[in-house]
Amino acid sequence: MQRFKKKKLLLLVLGIFTPLTFTTSKVNASAFGAEIFCTMRDGGNDHESSWEAAYSYIKKQKGGFFKVSPKNAAAQITETVIREKEKFSYCVEYLDNLHPNRKLIRDLEKEEERKEKEAKNREKKRKKLEKELEETNEEISEKFTDETLDRYSY
Repeated sequence: MQRFKKKKLLLLVLGIFTPLTFTTSKVNASAFGAEIFCTMRDGGNDHESSWEAAYSYIKKQKGGFFKVSPKNAAAQITETVIREKEKFSYCVEYLDNLHPNRKLIRDLEKEEERKEKEAKNREKKRKKLEKELEETNEEISEKFTDETLDRYSY
């Protein structure tokens, strides 16, 4: 009976502390990754080298079967900088470089919407012209009957 209680207690303790250890390493990895990125940028390094160093560190610390995607690592760095504004106040200006294609994506979406709208307008105009053409043809056919089109009737 004592043995069963000890096993049960051990499983309970493992169940509580195991997720905490994984979460803590992830938070520490993203915090230190943000520190690497911001320190390098503040030191005068370009975006690419700073990003590669921070991303490599975050990937290495994550470990496991699945690696951290660049998008996810950029989000982690952004979250850390925002969460710890006092510590990383000098780094806020560099965050836009972590997500460079957002403006491009928005512009492409707007361009696609504009093209769709133009296509709908062209289709609407085409249908309107077809309808007018049909009406005009009907009017012409009512005006000119077979008798008036007979070329030998004088």
